[in-house]
Amino acid sequence: MTVTRPPAEGTAEARHSTRSGVAGLLGAACNGLFGFLLVVVITRGYGTAGAGAFFAAVGVVTMTAALCTLGAETGLIWALPRRRGGSEGDLARVLPVALFPPLAVAAAVGTAGIVVADSLAPRLLDDPGADGPALLAVSFAAVPLVVAMTLLFAVLRCVRPMRAYVAVQSVLLPAARPALVGAVALAGGSVLAGVVGWLLPAACAVLVCVALVAGPLGLGRDTPVRTVRADWSAFWRFALPRAGSAAIDASVVWVGVLLTSVLAGQADAGVFGAVGRYILAGQLALHGLRVAVSPQLSRLLGRGERGAAAAVHRRLTAWALVLSWPVYLLLAVFGPAFLQLFGPEFAAGAAAMTVLALAMLVNTGVGNVQSLLLMGGRSGLHLAATLAGLLVTVALGLWLIPGHGVTGAALAWAAGIATENLLAFACARAVVGEPLVDGALRRAAAGTLAAVGVAALAGLLTAGRGIPGLVVALAVLAAGCLGASALPGVRQRVRATVSQIRGRDGASADAAPALATKGR
Repeated sequence: MTVTRPPAEGTAEARHSTRSGVAGLLGAACNGLFGFLLVVVITRGYGTAGAGAFFAAVGVVTMTAALCTLGAETGLIWALPRRRGGSEGDLARVLPVALFPPLAVAAAVGTAGIVVADSLAPRLLDDPGADGPALLAVSFAAVPLVVAMTLLFAVLRCVRPMRAYVAVQSVLLPAARPALVGAVALAGGSVLAGVVGWLLPAACAVLVCVALVAGPLGLGRDTPVRTVRADWSAFWRFALPRAGSAAIDASVVWVGVLLTSVLAGQADAGVFGAVGRYILAGQLALHGLRVAVSPQLSRLLGRGERGAAAAVHRRLTAWALVLSWPVYLLLAVFGPAFLQLFGPEFAAGAAAMTVLALAMLVNTGVGNVQSLLLMGGRSGLHLAATLAGLLVTVALGLWLIPGHGVTGAALAWAAGIATENLLAFACARAVVGEPLVDGALRRAAAGTLAAVGVAALAGLLTAGRGIPGLVVALAVLAAGCLGASALPGVRQRVRATVSQIRGRDGASADAAPALATKGR
């Protein structure tokens, strides 16, 4: 049964989602900036072939760690906001349940990967060289570290304010990586040394997270941590289906990189990896909002407040659309300009950029429907949607990549993106039982398309698809935004949003979301 919230509580939820959303967006902006800088450092420092090997190593770490995490990171975000904190609560009791199995699996898989690195290197890298086996061995050795970091980030999201999570995950970690990789590249270090530089900040992040979560969880005091059988069954019934979808979510771009490396060559894989980084950077607004509100959605759906959850979803989908669609439309039209920043040899990815940017309009347009499914406890439906997307991506990739290279990989991934998101949207609408699209969202989509379309057309007709055309488009878009900011309706909405950010209602929930929930 859907529960109707009193007006004051609904206002508090709106303020909570707004404050958390802004923090998530700021973190996403920092993450995107440093992530882009890292790609520039890798591509400029190692060229297409070296970048392909670097991206392949990162892909091995990312995909293997995502598999070994077993969905426990999302399980923590789903479970912790529904539990009680304090000496009489059951908050800390979920930690052994969530942490021990993934870390044990990660240690076993990492060890096995080290053993088979010599035979695996020639199959993943078309020119492995002397450093190829060592590169893969280091990648597999880092899997337990990355799994631990992922799980601790999930705990941090639930027991500390968003600013703590943003500081570690979106500033400390991504800022350190380009600095260390850049220092290695400038010193003439190998790709292997660069990957080690990429991994070192994860160890620092683990230590910082442990220090931040120990207090709120009551570790070291008399807080009960002994588990019961019901904890294991409830947690892993949710987490295990999520394990497959989490691996797909985290590794979909790297599936394309590895397929391209095997079927078209390491240089094409480097180009596809660079294009993929642009595409993922445009998704950071959606990811930032997802990170911010997932614990809140878990609380609302756990209490049966589906109307409030759908309202939060619609609000943040409109934000994500207005922030992300301009990025993807500009990437689609001015792909050659963006790729010039990586070097002339990356211009071959312009068509792939256009294909993927248009596909991502679907991804951001449906909003965080994946979070609605997961925080509603329907991890099986989410797995079905992501598996369908992966099957489409791999099947089309095997068909298209040998003949079309980077563009074929992009077409395959674009089809997978559309398949996954449309299926997830249909499932979320059925599960929540509330409208996920309203008039305000449709108006935001139409206005964004019209405004960015006019700006892009002006740049295209004036100076083409290169950097001059992009500059013209950005200038026209900036002028339009300044003009719109003078409109009374726009100014009123901005003031309302600022008031919600500064408001005191819901502050305690934002400060300690997991501890604020009484009951499971």
